[in-house]
Amino acid sequence: MPGHELKLLPQEMAVCRLPPAGEPPGWALRAAFLCLTRTDDELSVICPQTEVPPGVEAAGGWRCLKVRGPLEFNQVGVLASLAQPLAQAGVSILAVSTYETDYLLVPAQDLDAAVSVLRKHGHAVDL
Repeated sequence: MPGHELKLLPQEMAVCRLPPAGEPPGWALRAAFLCLTRTDDELSVICPQTEVPPGVEAAGGWRCLKVRGPLEFNQVGVLASLAQPLAQAGVSILAVSTYETDYLLVPAQDLDAAVSVLRKHGHAVDL
């Protein structure tokens, strides 16, 4: 499989945990990048760290790499080609998929290592 092109989004992200009931909070809805996932246990919000108000349970310090898309639904192994070398290098990821593409969130302190590993495995990363 050929390498993929990725672009680093400019802001640090946070992953927030909210109660499962109720509407998504307004502070999250105004974000340029937003991922909402509701389960029986929680409402997860991924958004720029600067949008998260004090008192919200959140893990900040994530950087987000966007895979250049659109990706076809029948395209196999995209996330695996990115996640496997990062896992072998000890870089934790949080993957988010949308209709058009995939996003990889990596801890900010591991960004340089992640970029290096991805480039070594044939992927182009635009910082």
